Amino acid sequence: MRQRMLCRTKPTVNTFCNLGGMLLMVTVFGPGLPLWAAERPNIVIILSDDMGYSDIGCYGSEIRTPTLDHLAANGIRFTQFYNTGRCCPTRASLLTGLYPHQTGIGHMMNNRGLPGYRGDLNDRCLTIAEALRPAGYKNYMAGKWHLTKQTAPKNESEKYNWPLQRGFDRFYGTIHGAGSFFDPFSLVRGNTLISPYADEQYQPERYYYTDAIADHAARFVREHNADSPFFLYVAFTAAHWPMHALPADMEQTRGRYAAGYAAVRNARYQRMLACGVIDKAATTLWPLEDAWGEQGASWHWDERNMEVYAAMVESMDRGIGRIVTALTATDQLNNTLICYLQDNGGCAETMGRRLTGPARSEAPSLPPMADSALQTDMIPKQTRDGYPVRQGKGVMAGPADTFIGYGKAWATVSNTPFRRYKHWVHEGGIATPLITHWPAGIMKPGRTESTPGQLIDLMATAVDLSNGTYPAEKTPLEGVTLQPVFQGNSLRPRKLYWEHEGNRAIRDGNWKLVAGFNEPWSLHDISTDRSEQHDLSSLHPERVKALAAAWDAYAARTQVVDWRTFKPRPKARRPKADPTR
Repeated sequence: MRQRMLCRTKPTVNTFCNLGGMLLMVTVFGPGLPLWAAERPNIVIILSDDMGYSDIGCYGSEIRTPTLDHLAANGIRFTQFYNTGRCCPTRASLLTGLYPHQTGIGHMMNNRGLPGYRGDLNDRCLTIAEALRPAGYKNYMAGKWHLTKQTAPKNESEKYNWPLQRGFDRFYGTIHGAGSFFDPFSLVRGNTLISPYADEQYQPERYYYTDAIADHAARFVREHNADSPFFLYVAFTAAHWPMHALPADMEQTRGRYAAGYAAVRNARYQRMLACGVIDKAATTLWPLEDAWGEQGASWHWDERNMEVYAAMVESMDRGIGRIVTALTATDQLNNTLICYLQDNGGCAETMGRRLTGPARSEAPSLPPMADSALQTDMIPKQTRDGYPVRQGKGVMAGPADTFIGYGKAWATVSNTPFRRYKHWVHEGGIATPLITHWPAGIMKPGRTESTPGQLIDLMATAVDLSNGTYPAEKTPLEGVTLQPVFQGNSLRPRKLYWEHEGNRAIRDGNWKLVAGFNEPWSLHDISTDRSEQHDLSSLHPERVKALAAAWDAYAARTQVVDWRTFKPRPKARRPKADPTR
């Protein structure tokens, strides 16, 4: 077991990037004094949903995230960390330390009849909870699971891939990947589907899923028996569509986006440069096409969508604050590793944005739902009190009777300054903030870290810090421990890989080879072109050939199948210019 070395700390003031440019106190340890945890740390992993690289304050956003900013100021901000570009593959990869196809979740929750595409975690992988349980950890989860197709099981045996069956001791959250924030689909406590309005264990003044996730995570911390360490996985659904927020939170963001898409994005870009999370020599802001957003009378409708989005993120940050408060109150913060990251980039999907939506009726037009009734739809047909749920332009997002996404223009703002979105494996789809905070285990807090890493590294880190072992009979881990970075060193060089829906990429050092489905490879030097605007493949054909061969070997080894098996190549037609190039 690692021995703790005590040292005195010297407080200094460090200017840290956030909305107000406030000064945060950063504890800096004296030079040459390594600090080890006396005991194995608790591990808390917090995952947000459908958020872009620039959507939190300490990565350049105007969205107010003081809790995350404070954790970053007293921890490490990783500037070149990656997810897989989509929700459930990211969750599978994060929890197992494997590439998604190795877990059986190479796409989504549908069984395509191939080993890498079963839509369920297979038994050749372990979750972090399953790996840490033999090491004496208790394991808790609050939030979105999205690792099985069994959202409405007919019997107990169909719950084989629910959280309690995959190593967790306590669970509160949703099995499915999306739904109303006021009436979640597939809500579960422990192993039982529940209605939030008939739940005797949790009756807030007004139910809101982001609050419920945070409150249960904080409860798990407070009720934990400190005789053993714990692993806590908190998977928020903020800020995934629908754009749902509480009225008081929306009031705080009203008018913040009146300057429009381009002005907000430009301001973010300048703050990101000042924060040091991007390099001006390696990033470019390409034109934001008018067609991606709304003009005229519908502009104020889309302005509202982003106001609600920001309110959702700010609510999540306050919830994370309650978890940190619980750790502090139980004297566990010092020896708890907290990791915050995101499951994919900003989402350009058109959910609820087509055609014109109906106005809200003055009175409920449907019979109210019983408190005990389970919500059985991802998009509810009605609110609990009988209002039909509405979609379409003009439907003002926020309340429970709406179901709207924030669209391509705001997703472009979220992904500043990167190219493309959720689904793709260009930087806009896969780049994520990673904030790590561990007072007893991180040397030189308050710094940024540019070593490339991937969420497969979190399982390896957990096994390492827990002094646990990973069974030899399971699929070998793909990630590496982040412990060297916590000590002020770098990770060893290695290749990183991606595939989703035929979108594919490999990164080796500063070189990245990337392609969309049915598109040729393009080559980019990330050190000078992280925005992926300049294809160097014609200048380096041998490098393209070598990287493509390495990607092919990865695909064969990890059960990746040519996406044309599922989506045939379209008939030849005149190619359109890619406005994101």
